[in-house]
Amino acid sequence: MVTYGLPIVATLLTWWFSTGAILYLDGLPRATFRWSFGAATLIGLAALWGLHATAGDTSVAGAYLAVLSAVLVWGWNEMAFLFGYIAGSSREPCDPALRGWARFTSATRAILHHELALLASLAAIAALTWDGANPFGMATFALLFAMRLSTKLNIFLGVPNTTVEFLPEHLAYLKTYFRQKPMNLLFPLSVTAATLLSAWLVHKIALAGDPFLTTGFVLLATLAVLGLIEHWFLVVPLPVADLWAWGLRSHAQARSPLETTAASARPAALSTPAPAGLAPARAVKPSTLVA
Repeated sequence: MVTYGLPIVATLLTWWFSTGAILYLDGLPRATFRWSFGAATLIGLAALWGLHATAGDTSVAGAYLAVLSAVLVWGWNEMAFLFGYIAGSSREPCDPALRGWARFTSATRAILHHELALLASLAAIAALTWDGANPFGMATFALLFAMRLSTKLNIFLGVPNTTVEFLPEHLAYLKTYFRQKPMNLLFPLSVTAATLLSAWLVHKIALAGDPFLTTGFVLLATLAVLGLIEHWFLVVPLPVADLWAWGLRSHAQARSPLETTAASARPAALSTPAPAGLAPARAVKPSTLVA
């Protein structure tokens, strides 16, 4: 039971706590960002060393440390994005007149640097773990990257639930690239692929012949299932944000009493209309970790 239960619990706690912690730090005054990001950078560098150190480690501890190190590198990238340090070459709202490829190109410019940073991190992890007997660090980061890219594309194309309330004010322009629609053509493909991947990883658990492989594949399978669940969060109206209410508390505290009073008193009819192609969005948070 411990062989399977402990990796699942560890992954769930890491997913929940790391997401909330990043949200909390992102809601603090911007003067604190340099200290938070400085500490995150030191942790990220230590995590890269951890990935290199565990590349040949085929113990159970090696599987845990490799996956944790990959998650910490992922967290550094997420903080760099949410703090506004690494986003894109364009920081302007989307032109409502843009359609099709022009709109996609504009959206890509808005997050291009972040995507390049993720690719650079993936390449660095690949170099540090090349020819190693422990593949789980590299596999973890690749899984997180694929799930997050799928989530971004689905939000861009249109889903019922978007992530607008989790964006800080300095990234508010990204809201104009989101669409709220009942469904898009990519979503069924994304869910099918995530389901097949999750099933394949569960199958690998059944075939694993030693504790190292079992632990590693349970960790990966749990992350894949979380990614699948988070895709469903995009279309199923659930109060998922309540899971990270403690992390969002700093966002609420950052708003001045005057802003809070004005927002609550403003009549709905006077609210600013959404840009063309956008409906007022309800937010469900895909994890900072997965998708």
